[in-house]
Amino acid sequence: MTDETTAGPDHSTEPNPPTTEAGRRSSVTVSGQAAPIAGDAVPDWEKRFRAPRIGLPDWAEDAPDRSLFVSNATGTFELYAWDRATGRQRQVTDRPNGTTDGTLSPDGEWIWWFSDTDGDEFGVWMRQPFAGGPDEPATPGLDPSYPGGLAIGRDGTAVVGRSTDEDGSTVHLVRPGQPPVEIYRHRESAGVGDLSHDGSLIALEHTEHGDAMHSAIRVVRPDGSTVAELDDTHGGTEELGLSVMGFAPVDGDSRLLVGHQRRGRWEPMIWDPLTGVETPLEIDLPGDVGADWYPDGSALLVEHEYQARSELWRFDLSGAAGRSLTRVETPAGTVAGATARPDGTVEFLWSSAAQPPEVRSTSGKVVLDPPGAAAPASVAVRDVWVEGPGGRIHALVQQPSGDGPFPTVFDIHGGPTWHDSDAFASSPAAWVDHGFAVVRVNYRGSTGYGRAWTDALKHRVGLIELEDIAAVRAWAVSSGLADPERLVLAGGSWGGYLTLLGLGTQPDAWAVGLAAVPVADYVTAYNDEMEALKAMDRTLLGGTPEEVPERFEASSPLTYVEAVRAPVYISAGVNDPRCPIRQVENYVKRLEQRGHPHEVYRYDAGHGSLVVEERIKQVRLELDFAQRHLKPKTEHHEPPAAQQP
Repeated sequence: MTDETTAGPDHSTEPNPPTTEAGRRSSVTVSGQAAPIAGDAVPDWEKRFRAPRIGLPDWAEDAPDRSLFVSNATGTFELYAWDRATGRQRQVTDRPNGTTDGTLSPDGEWIWWFSDTDGDEFGVWMRQPFAGGPDEPATPGLDPSYPGGLAIGRDGTAVVGRSTDEDGSTVHLVRPGQPPVEIYRHRESAGVGDLSHDGSLIALEHTEHGDAMHSAIRVVRPDGSTVAELDDTHGGTEELGLSVMGFAPVDGDSRLLVGHQRRGRWEPMIWDPLTGVETPLEIDLPGDVGADWYPDGSALLVEHEYQARSELWRFDLSGAAGRSLTRVETPAGTVAGATARPDGTVEFLWSSAAQPPEVRSTSGKVVLDPPGAAAPASVAVRDVWVEGPGGRIHALVQQPSGDGPFPTVFDIHGGPTWHDSDAFASSPAAWVDHGFAVVRVNYRGSTGYGRAWTDALKHRVGLIELEDIAAVRAWAVSSGLADPERLVLAGGSWGGYLTLLGLGTQPDAWAVGLAAVPVADYVTAYNDEMEALKAMDRTLLGGTPEEVPERFEASSPLTYVEAVRAPVYISAGVNDPRCPIRQVENYVKRLEQRGHPHEVYRYDAGHGSLVVEERIKQVRLELDFAQRHLKPKTEHHEPPAAQQP
């Protein structure tokens, strides 16, 4: 139920599209776009998927005219280089299942990209000259692994985070022409946060205390010796996390921008690991606050997320009148990424539920135009607040024209530490085009509503989220929006998990279930998944399947498979390291033994697909399954206008 896929440190399948230069309007000039749109012969919902997208360009710190971005212009999401000085663009990667994980060296001479096998997320870093040329191993001597962060120094030194089932988390220092040197190792999750501008300090995020939801920060020297430690969990006794936001971009400046949760939400502070001085930042905004440095280190670019929308601010650190907060004007909706340029302008990737994404600049220009026709607009969301067992629940609703009640899709987000927002998404828009209302619920466990809301799901995993979904479902029916006999529970990744769990624990509530890349058998999923997710599951459930078998049983969809009444559609990637295929097959086998109506679609990729036509195929299969298995509308209802694929 997602449009593209990027992998986070959880069961997430959330994606990102890709952008150009402030000051003049440019376009992506790549060739070979797959499946050109043939006017009215192609329905709008397919056009939204096929419309070329671009992501926010990354730029080299010491060569800001050299940029790297992601685009689906060929029909598959790949990396592209862009020389802003000359306007030249070229495709960097070309792989059957796509590539989205890449970065530039500070001098802009090299493009690093992560090479896995068919979406399994297990591989090595490669690099390619910015101007073009053959790929070469970027870190010779390091075996394949799951990535655990990467930082590249000005002298070519790389700090490489890795994770494997055998070794847990490791960090290696790789100097040019020298073999890798291990500087960190621990069984629990850890990764590279950042490298200081002069290369003398390395910030690591780690969970040695055993709480994978709340990291501590350790700053070390290149030889691995510890400089300082910041641990708000106090050895795992308090549920307070920290995150590395980045060292000051100034040579000899040891200040580290750190995210913390000390006041019940995410917000930044400045910590100097050499002196131990912590400088709180009084940023008086109600939601979660993230930040990054302006290139000269004199100010912060602040991203504020509140009630499913986001906005940008500039926070001056050393103005004549003291610290000040100034709004950076952006339209209402969601900013999916932003960066401050050396000339003081800000580039940002923006969209709303109704309007497709654009990379804009505060200069007033669109930064980079993708080729071809823009995606058709969709329907704006409206906000709904519902009283639930754990507090007020925020839901986003889209509906077709006409009067309800409508067949309604509850499209449940992944994560679980994620949230739905007022952002453009092709899958919900497709359902609306076909006469469905779409409800997206930011259940307990979602980010963006404070630390207590996010942390509430622990130990009653899955069940708490479904209580919130049930409360919103009751509102949707009583308000006249949703037809109670034609309710579809759907989602991808953690949303797919909640779909299967909901079909078994709320069997009378749902008419159809659509689960993409789900957790289906929690014990087998734990045994087969990547090591970082094992750590997350131990945190969520309070231990391993051997230590807390009753919790795994209570939270596993397989436990309730005999109670499922709705027809079930499942799609799964055969190379998925997050929700592995074996545990999906175990669930499907139980459905087969029951003779229960179900369909399974297996595809050759990992945790979702970066291939546009594959995503269209999956949505088409979901639409077809739901329409075949939903009852006709009852006689006293007018049938909704439907747009057939």
